[in-house]
Amino acid sequence: MSNRGKLEESMKTLEEGIKKVKFILDGYPACKLFASEEYMRYYDCVYLLCVQPPPFDLSAELLNRYHATLDESINLKVLPSLKDKSGTSLLAEFLRIWTNYKAMLKCLGGFFLYLDKKCTDQKRSAPLKEIAFSCFQNGVCNDLLPKIFDAALLLISQDRREEPIDRSLLQGLSNFFVENDGPKKGTYYHMFEEKLLTDTSSCYARIASEWLHSYSSADYILKVERCLNDEKGRLSQFLYPSSVEKLLQVVHLKLIGEMTSQLIEKQKAENNLNSTRYQELLSRCANLNIG
Repeated sequence: MSNRGKLEESMKTLEEGIKKVKFILDGYPACKLFASEEYMRYYDCVYLLCVQPPPFDLSAELLNRYHATLDESINLKVLPSLKDKSGTSLLAEFLRIWTNYKAMLKCLGGFFLYLDKKCTDQKRSAPLKEIAFSCFQNGVCNDLLPKIFDAALLLISQDRREEPIDRSLLQGLSNFFVENDGPKKGTYYHMFEEKLLTDTSSCYARIASEWLHSYSSADYILKVERCLNDEKGRLSQFLYPSSVEKLLQVVHLKLIGEMTSQLIEKQKAENNLNSTRYQELLSRCANLNIG
């Protein structure tokens, strides 16, 4: 067989692997799709296609094929699975498909390992994993993220009302944020934090008004203390400590900082609580550690 024929045969063999690897997006485990010798066969195909002298070096074509595989997977598998979903079902499916996408990348990365090393060593492209994450961000997240954020905010709101929720979804979303550049400014995490701060401010401004009219001044203070502890426990499960502190400061501001004068007036009107005891309660809540 001529050299060109060998290269064409290698490309054809690789296409068989690429076709199979997309089934991982449907939930098929890689270990059920590929035996170890198949991994090596596809790796060998990429290696052979990359080490040829010009004009037979097909590294550029392989890089384009890697890009195309990602685009095909997103357009034909990922986006249809998320279409017409909203709320909790959207968030759950988003996290499921992200997990499968990463599993596909791990397998695909094994096939293209030599290309990845060659391109990064020669500074021809970004690492293939970085390219793959960028494709998911541009092809999936940029359009769907507002709905994902809304779904997460709804879950948090339900949790605050002590309705049963699946907190693993919030933890899963937090993990997604960490995997996609973490808490730096301008990242998905930072964008979500900003939305959560705004939502939390509105939520507790409303709660403060409701509690002020529904409870005695002393009971109000005790409810605030419990609320801050509950909120800290809730948020600590899926946010960075710095974010938890910011949010607790917002809660404290809305429930105590902006309500202090009204609470004092309410206590005076009640005239049924020892003033010293009331000040102790107020001081206790004002000095509560929210870090």
